[in-house]
Amino acid sequence: ESGVTDLIIPCHEYKSLATAAELNKEQLQSKFASEVIRFASACMNIRTNGTIHFGVMDSVEDKGWKHGQIVGIKVKKREDYVDALDLYIEKCFCDNLQETARKCIHPPVFVEVISKDPQEQRFVVEVDIEPTYTLVKKSCFEVCLPKYNESSHKVILTKEPALYQRVGAKSEPVQRNKLTAFIQAVPDRDAQREKAELSSTQVHTEIPQDLGRKLSILLNDGKSYMDDSLRYILVTNRCEQDNLNYINFLMHLNIFCVFDFDEHSNVSGLCSKYKEYHEASSYFLQDFFNEIKTDTPPSQKLFDQTSWIFCNGRSDFLGDEKPCDENTWIRTKKKYLKKVITCICEEILPQRSFIVLFLLLSPVQKPLVDTFQEFYTEMNGMEYIICIAESRENYGRWANLAQASCSIETLEQRSVVGMKLSHIDATVQAMLPSTAQPRHLPVSTGGVCILPSREEEKLYSLEILCADQCDDIKPNHWTEKQIQEIEQNFYRGRKIIWENLWLADKRLCGDIIEREACKDASKLLDGILRGTVLNYPVAKLKIFHHPGSGGSTIARQVLWKSRKHFRCAVIKTLYPPSTVCNHVLALRDYEEREITHCFPVLLLIEDYDDEYFEELQTVLLEAAATRKMNTPRPYFILICCRRCNDPESLCKASPLDTVAVTHKLTESEKSLFNTKLEKLKQKDVKPEFILTFVLMCEEFNATYVSDLVAHTLHGIDLHSRDTCLMRYVALLNCYVPNSYVSLSHCEAFLGLGAYTERTSRVYDFKHRLSEQARMIFIELRESTSYISSVRIIHCLVAKEILHQLSGNESQSQLAMNLIQEKTLFENRFGREEFIKFIKHLFIRRDKRSRGDNTDTLFSPFIEHVCEAEDCEKAIAVLKAAYELLGKDPFFAQQLARLNYINEKFEDAKHWAEVAKGHLPDDSFILDTEGQVYR
Repeated sequence: ESGVTDLIIPCHEYKSLATAAELNKEQLQSKFASEVIRFASACMNIRTNGTIHFGVMDSVEDKGWKHGQIVGIKVKKREDYVDALDLYIEKCFCDNLQETARKCIHPPVFVEVISKDPQEQRFVVEVDIEPTYTLVKKSCFEVCLPKYNESSHKVILTKEPALYQRVGAKSEPVQRNKLTAFIQAVPDRDAQREKAELSSTQVHTEIPQDLGRKLSILLNDGKSYMDDSLRYILVTNRCEQDNLNYINFLMHLNIFCVFDFDEHSNVSGLCSKYKEYHEASSYFLQDFFNEIKTDTPPSQKLFDQTSWIFCNGRSDFLGDEKPCDENTWIRTKKKYLKKVITCICEEILPQRSFIVLFLLLSPVQKPLVDTFQEFYTEMNGMEYIICIAESRENYGRWANLAQASCSIETLEQRSVVGMKLSHIDATVQAMLPSTAQPRHLPVSTGGVCILPSREEEKLYSLEILCADQCDDIKPNHWTEKQIQEIEQNFYRGRKIIWENLWLADKRLCGDIIEREACKDASKLLDGILRGTVLNYPVAKLKIFHHPGSGGSTIARQVLWKSRKHFRCAVIKTLYPPSTVCNHVLALRDYEEREITHCFPVLLLIEDYDDEYFEELQTVLLEAAATRKMNTPRPYFILICCRRCNDPESLCKASPLDTVAVTHKLTESEKSLFNTKLEKLKQKDVKPEFILTFVLMCEEFNATYVSDLVAHTLHGIDLHSRDTCLMRYVALLNCYVPNSYVSLSHCEAFLGLGAYTERTSRVYDFKHRLSEQARMIFIELRESTSYISSVRIIHCLVAKEILHQLSGNESQSQLAMNLIQEKTLFENRFGREEFIKFIKHLFIRRDKRSRGDNTDTLFSPFIEHVCEAEDCEKAIAVLKAAYELLGKDPFFAQQLARLNYINEKFEDAKHWAEVAKGHLPDDSFILDTEGQVYR
């Protein structure tokens, strides 16, 4: 039984109803209705929800029963109980409140009790009271209660109506001298009820403690790493078979002795896992207990090995003594247990050199708590005692018993409760000075869990950034030359890799500059996580950036800084959005106990197509809606990183969730970049080997880019094969964002494809190139597609290369030559990507919505040919592309558009019909046909 708590959580009252249930209908109904209406009046007047239970013992006078014991009652006719409420609500409440009472007093519910006698069916009858604010406001509920008169055999009502209220766990009448004050307080009780109802409808999500940090500090006496400076006394109980795989961390603790409270510990459980420990203890036990029984100080040598003390078997404590009765055994056991603990704490281990760890693996029995009380007394408090419990129930019982020695608050401060044992195991092992650690993910309780390779491989559409990314690399893993090469590749224009950030953190290379846009992005992310901006299940943080301005670096810096607290991944857009969604959900839920407490998953998606992104967003929203969980945090946070020509306008259009990154440096950034450049030069790094960084320092000034390209191309062989390749790659890089040519294509074009699966490549691609090409090209490996590829170090450099290497050859002729290169189009590896880039060259238009400067009618390449050459050349190259690229209907559509805009209507009609012949129902093609006829 319970009193009023928060008005929404129901108070409870018990009634046995054992006698009345056996009486006639009138007697039963009057007794049942009397108890319900009195309880209901009390709840409605106090404005609290409540439940009254019939068939539960409410008295302890009968020694055969316990208060609260479920006994049930025989129910002859259920309708008798239902009718009783209907009848007496009408009679007992005032006329104007009868309907309100009917709405607040719910119909009785019959819960069957499983009886030892299968012939006798019994029930607990429950009636719920729910006085909602809109029903009961401004009202007091006086009632007259029915009572069966034994002499007249009739039911009579009490003469004077009474107001009832909940007093503790009882329903009692309001005393006359307090009636006025009680009635005057009605508005206050109404306000409390309204507030309680509003609060109950809001989402209350408990923000979990950072239990990982708490565990590391308590277990290591304030240090964040494990060493051998402390010894541990382990006090534990039965370890279930399923948990034996998650206590490996104990092997890495410097354990002094184990107090084992598992009743089966000599055959199973924890000691079976650490067999060598307790077997080594067998010789110790007999000598040790013989000594303490005679009050002889034990020898230090007895503790040279970890001792395993079985605390549930008589033999450990009594040796070969004669059997004794149970009570004598318990007293003797406690006496010797006290001596053992006193001996350890006062005579063997120096103060502050050890920690007593209570590891509660199963329901707690009192002897284990007695052990805690002895340690607490001997150690003068809990400063070097900690408790770990995965189960809140096990901890609750332990804490209730242990508070006889120590306050609940102190116990809470020294306990790690609710963290999965597997997370505890992974968190402790992550603190070990090991160089061969598994990969770990953060969990919502603040610790980590292990991400086995087989589980990571299942999530193949994601590049997962772990909490300890790169930490398995040994300090001497790379030579100084290799570290310098990794650093130079980044400053030449290669996309940043996690190793760059790890090396910078470890001070094995120079710091990586953090642009101000990175701080802005971090602030926006913090706002999303704190709920200071309007959140949806899928939140977005957009980073729009000029090509080569460091947008991708900023996005990865944000992820890197978040990796220890949130699960982070890069989306591989070559997989369908549905697959990505499934993998993201699996990543979010992996090893989490309560998925409502999970932190959002941070997902980086780069240089995506609008259609792909919209589909991904839709499936993620649907997945969140299917789970029907209202949480104050978003499920997923998409960090959308995209190159564009006008990032500032896109930021202006959506300032609350967008960051713009431009080539323009602030004064403070200029200082950082110039300082960094000087440091790189001091390392004898030549500027030509870090061209992209040098360009960044110059803010991609057009004159500087032109001079740099002219200087770099000086003396180049205009007729060589690699110069031709440079032109082709520059053409794509200039007009198609994020384009590249696979290394396989480049090798085939240069005639370097002589290798098989069983042999290494005969030629080194880099060394085959001219000096100029080596400086202009950058080789990269896309982590999301695993394709090794080549591109020009920057799109502005590509544009300038096209200009300076053009000679007498027009860009239309260059494109015509490109689409006739059989070696490129017949090379199978990476062919789909290559064809996609070629098609984009001819038909992908600029759009402001993608961050381009203008909305173009045709692809930028076709528009350039029309303006710099003439429309005939543009038509000719599009015709050739149509024939050579498999007669793509959209090339025919573009030819129709190009012709009718230039008033070549017959040709336009022809190409519109060709396109329609391929796709007769396509709306875009039909629209083009309509425009031709118009």
